[in-house]
Amino acid sequence: MGSFFSSDAYAATAPGGDDSLVLALHSNASWDAQWQAHKDSNKLMVIDFSAAWCGPCRMIEPAFKAMAAKFTDVVFVKIDVDELRDVSQKWQVEAMPTFVLVKGGKEVSRVVGAKTDELDRKINTFRA
Repeated sequence: MGSFFSSDAYAATAPGGDDSLVLALHSNASWDAQWQAHKDSNKLMVIDFSAAWCGPCRMIEPAFKAMAAKFTDVVFVKIDVDELRDVSQKWQVEAMPTFVLVKGGKEVSRVVGAKTDELDRKINTFRA
């Protein structure tokens, strides 16, 4: 597995054994801690709402990990909608994958679907 930051939040392991820069959160407590640490920051956070059973989510995962490696000035978080239903509902996620871009504690943009080019473009726009 990846490097453990706590018992319920870890960096996902990329193919080939390299640690990904995507922080996978598995509990409300880990989400709350990450949100509290980030909400007042002007740093862009990209939240990937996905599900293990979602084919398009699995399809875009390597590209999402590549973006995390490319945009090291951006925080990348992955949330499984089945594990963290409350968080998914709070962000009004209705389809997977949904990528929510947050800056300064507020949603600045959203991409619904496995749209790699659109996600890359929006990260470039809002990370500055």
